[in-house]
Amino acid sequence: MTKRVAILYSTVDGHTFKICQRIAQHLENSGFKVDLMEISSFTDAISKYSRVIIGASVRYGKHRKEVTTFIEKHQMELNQIKTGFFSVNLVARKQDKNTFYSNPYVVKYFKRLAWKPKVIDVFAGRLDYDAYSFIDRLMIKLIMKMTNGPTKSKKPIDYTDWQRVKDFSDKMNFH
Repeated sequence: MTKRVAILYSTVDGHTFKICQRIAQHLENSGFKVDLMEISSFTDAISKYSRVIIGASVRYGKHRKEVTTFIEKHQMELNQIKTGFFSVNLVARKQDKNTFYSNPYVVKYFKRLAWKPKVIDVFAGRLDYDAYSFIDRLMIKLIMKMTNGPTKSKKPIDYTDWQRVKDFSDKMNFH
């Protein structure tokens, strides 16, 4: 029997989706049947899956509301199967802020949830000033200035550790 995995994501600029695609590829290569979809469009029964992974980006210090709503609505079902969660944020580009225990957004987020996934990780995102609206560009530059990050870049900067993404996939495969 083929094991089924739902990978649900919430993304603002598309990078979380890209990470989910990579995880899906790794899991499919390991023999899983993967359903990849935006979290707000999920309508299946969670019991249909042996694993559920949720990927959520952070914008202005918060995960998007639809992620929290989904988790709170399905918490009991999620606790009955193997689950994984990862957060994507630019603060995670720093070594001392890139784990479940050290990333301020993830620590704060899980303090308010009763759900505890079996596998949790944090991935640094992608910085692309040209892709942002004028207001987002200003806000992100301000945040970068406060966190000693780049405030100018002609090309997008991908901070994602893709080996770590693969390791997360492996943990979802074997744990």
